[in-house]
Amino acid sequence: MRFFKIKIGLFWPMLFLFSTVFFMCNTTFAEETTWNAIKNRGTLRIGVVNTPPWFLKDPSTRKWSGLGYYIGKEMADALNVKLDPVEVQWGTSVPALQANKIDLMLFLDSTPQRAKAVAFPTVPVVDIPLAVLHQNKIKAESWKDLNKSGVTVAVPQGTSMDAFITKRLTKAEILRFPSNAESVAAFQSGRSNVVCMFLPPLVKLQKKIGRGTITLPKPAHSSSATVALRYETDKRFFDWVSSSIFYWYNTGKIDDWFKKTLIELDIDPNEVPGVYRAKW
Repeated sequence: MRFFKIKIGLFWPMLFLFSTVFFMCNTTFAEETTWNAIKNRGTLRIGVVNTPPWFLKDPSTRKWSGLGYYIGKEMADALNVKLDPVEVQWGTSVPALQANKIDLMLFLDSTPQRAKAVAFPTVPVVDIPLAVLHQNKIKAESWKDLNKSGVTVAVPQGTSMDAFITKRLTKAEILRFPSNAESVAAFQSGRSNVVCMFLPPLVKLQKKIGRGTITLPKPAHSSSATVALRYETDKRFFDWVSSSIFYWYNTGKIDDWFKKTLIELDIDPNEVPGVYRAKW
């Protein structure tokens, strides 16, 4: 009986000690913030998608370039770590962030739906105008010109581009495709006489097929794409990314990297509106 009392007497102190250690371990684990993880790991992981001019993967060397890569490289250099491009898809980038497979994803629209899942700074990375590639016989000076029967518009499915023209072009026929390239292929084959897409990728694809005219219909419609980050209590990484993007945007560095990317793609930067709305 005495032995039993001694054991009972030790139970509560031991339980308290175990709970304290368990709490400290969990607290330490919880404090592995994105900022600390990047420093400890020595790498900054950015999501990349082979979509020029945002990201471009060289098939022979498997090396990345493009505007998003250059922004990521500048971030990694500023943090004194290496850049680690992690290949994702636009549709899987938010789950990749939530699963801690990447640290940030550039060029996402900060829609109310997405903002429930990931955090967005209020500063834009780029302003992107919506454009159309159309047959020469098609008038496309305004969205009203395209909103008529006989106009068949190809568009990447489930995108903000799709949502916009679905609402605007109620009288036109809309063909939806899984990717930018497939939308342009429909135009090239004659299945559609118009393809709608944000301008920079459209310029590259138009150059590839060598036909059609690119127009920015009025009133101009654009998207201010920014960067998506994980929600976390510690705001250091979020604030640092916000301040960095704000600085590079306002000093013209992002526009410089964009022009550099266009030249690498053999596109004259003077033929393409920049990524700043004020310059259109």
